[in-house]
Amino acid sequence: MMETSKGNTSPLKVQLVYTTNIQDPNVYSEVQEQRESPAPPKTSAAAQLDELMAHLSEMQATVAVKADISKRHLPDKQDHEASLDSMLGGLEQELQDLGIATVPKGHCASCRKPIAGKMIHALGQSWHPEHFVCTHCKEEIGSSPFFERNGLAYCPKDYHQLFSPRCAYCAAPILDKVLTAMNQTWHPEHFFCSHCGEVFGEEGFHEKDKKPYCRKDFLAMFSPKCGGCNRPVLENYLSAMDNVWHPECFVCRDCFSSFSTGSFFELDGRPFCELHYHHRRGTLCYGCGQPITGRCISAMGHRFHPEHFVCAFCLTQLSKGIFREQNDKTYCQSCFNKLFSL
Repeated sequence: MMETSKGNTSPLKVQLVYTTNIQDPNVYSEVQEQRESPAPPKTSAAAQLDELMAHLSEMQATVAVKADISKRHLPDKQDHEASLDSMLGGLEQELQDLGIATVPKGHCASCRKPIAGKMIHALGQSWHPEHFVCTHCKEEIGSSPFFERNGLAYCPKDYHQLFSPRCAYCAAPILDKVLTAMNQTWHPEHFFCSHCGEVFGEEGFHEKDKKPYCRKDFLAMFSPKCGGCNRPVLENYLSAMDNVWHPECFVCRDCFSSFSTGSFFELDGRPFCELHYHHRRGTLCYGCGQPITGRCISAMGHRFHPEHFVCAFCLTQLSKGIFREQNDKTYCQSCFNKLFSL
């Protein structure tokens, strides 16, 4: 009888079945006789049976006497086996003389002697039950399941210890389902993220330095981070200022507008549009509010394009740099005298 289990890398377990090749001669039925009826005459078969029982009783007495003698004289193993073989041979001959067939059902694959009682069929051979043992521990297997390897029988414990794959995490034999990953074998429940300890699902795993990680922890720990939001960059990205960016994160840090022209201004490691770059540097014209990229005039704590540094009243350019100030406004000398003279 063969036993199999799905999802198991181990060989088939084998279930043994005991069989008996002769009936027990000591088992018989007794029929109660009525006292009133006279005993019937013995038949020829009954007489032979009585004679057989008498021989068996004599044999049992002989065996008991020899066993007692063996205890006193302690013969060696070879003498004991020879004596037992002699008794069995004598019993077989007496049974044959009475017309009872004693043909053995087979020979034990271990001791090579005839099997006259219970027997085990396994590995394509016959065995005495006490001779069918584990190849490694020598314990009797009997009718228990066993494993076969290279024509030899092993008990389940020794087979798994000797031949089953080992878990890379706990080093114990894997008895049931086996998971193969990273050129190693694992118990499914022992293959988990090295950081959070969660067993991997359908997303699989990522490997780093010979350790498995779930997707979430791998990206959080090892993926490049966006220079704008500091989150992992997974797909499309931009490279700028020695960093990587999500496209939607690479914008002016003041107005958050994207750089449609592809150009930007850097200040303190952050990107800015031209307007806010000059605003932060103080290089916006106080007159028109636009960036100053060339010559400029500094006055009253502000900067001006030369053409925008004019009289607040007549709008004449104050090209010579001579002006008068009133209420944070610039005036030429002539307009100042007209408007503010006493």
